[in-house]
Amino acid sequence: MKIKEIIVVEGKDDTTAIKRAVDADTIETNGSSIGDSVIEQIKLAQQTRGVIIFTDPDFPGEKIRKTISELVPGCKHAFLPKDEARPKRGRGIGVEHASNDAIRKALHSIKEEMKEFSSEISFDDLLDAGLIGGSKAKDRREKLGLLLKIGYTNGKQLHKRLQMFQISRGDYLNAINKILKEENK
Repeated sequence: MKIKEIIVVEGKDDTTAIKRAVDADTIETNGSSIGDSVIEQIKLAQQTRGVIIFTDPDFPGEKIRKTISELVPGCKHAFLPKDEARPKRGRGIGVEHASNDAIRKALHSIKEEMKEFSSEISFDDLLDAGLIGGSKAKDRREKLGLLLKIGYTNGKQLHKRLQMFQISRGDYLNAINKILKEENK
């Protein structure tokens, strides 16, 4: 599988995993304090070939994703579920631990940022579905992120991400209904 866009990852082990799974070029951020020269490389990549942000499904990975997204608008995003980013043995979480199939699946399901966005889904909809506040909110947001392939977010960021990826009200409601049905088994 050849990827036209340049994939932004966190480090060299992520690059190794990506190149093992697909034919692609990468840019490494080398951690969450992204230097100006790396941002300039990403901007150039976005102008010439496009960019896919593919960071670890953890707090530092989300911080990197948010930083790049703010400084380089219009990027595409690939999300890896946490359970597919854990090593078979040992600790940690990251793209470097994912199987080739998991990486290909994430890259097949990329989401594109919309520059101008409005949402059919209101903040009140999120409250009504128990995605913000309450004992089940975090678990529901994790499941929603998996079903909609938008990754996990905290309550504050969920509405923004639903807007950014133009998730339709129908897709949102189908996912919520599936989560609630699963809980009531």
